[in-house]
Amino acid sequence: MKKEPVFHVEHLNLFYGEKHALKDIGMDIEQNKITALIGPSGCGKSTFLRCLNRMNDLIEGCRIDGTIELNGVDAYGSEMNVVDLRTQVGMVFQKPNPFPMSIYDNITYGPKCQGIKNRKTLDAIVEQSLRKAALWEEVKDRLNDSAFGLSGGQQQRLCIARAIAMEPEVILMDEPTSALDPIATNKIEDLMEELKKDYTIVIVTHSMQQASRVSDYTAFFLLGEVVEFNKTSRIFQQPCDKRTEDYIKIGRASCRERVSRVV
Repeated sequence: MKKEPVFHVEHLNLFYGEKHALKDIGMDIEQNKITALIGPSGCGKSTFLRCLNRMNDLIEGCRIDGTIELNGVDAYGSEMNVVDLRTQVGMVFQKPNPFPMSIYDNITYGPKCQGIKNRKTLDAIVEQSLRKAALWEEVKDRLNDSAFGLSGGQQQRLCIARAIAMEPEVILMDEPTSALDPIATNKIEDLMEELKKDYTIVIVTHSMQQASRVSDYTAFFLLGEVVEFNKTSRIFQQPCDKRTEDYIKIGRASCRERVSRVV
């Protein structure tokens, strides 16, 4: 029996003042799957991602109409508290952004804000979150050290652990590996595969190779529209729209050119 989607999006339009940035977007985001959003810069990928946890509410002049439902509840309706929404839908940004505090305090900041004060409970949250982010073994002996002492890849995994500590259902990732080296990128990609057992993941990526490696579903955005949304294997092997096919061909050619320069 097919699970109900975590997010149901229908006829979504977004405006920045007079600019029509997202145009009639519709898709279902499935539970415990990785959905990748691809497309050229400025096509609406990150704007759409921010709609899912209402980060666009913070932008002056932004107006949204249409439907975004999280587990059947209108994410923009009176029944949905925005703080609760952002607890259920965590966010990991392009550049690692640890707080200027210890590794331990980075993880416990959110739970403490929710009223959790018991030290044993907080200790358990820290260990569990860091284990899920594949970081525990690397930092367990220096939890009181500054988070800024970690490498870029470790900082990004710390940010993922910080999101996990809030016990979300969905984790949004906005180009989470674009600032990382290939080794750190591989670790994040392997981590995503593990995380989808417990969480639903939506990732914005400029790397079509990454999308094809890690995602179950892919949406191709162009000029504020979703040109095509399907299983990733179908998008990359048998796209239905010529615009999708052309974009993938250009991406593959660009990748081959970069590889040839290295060789």
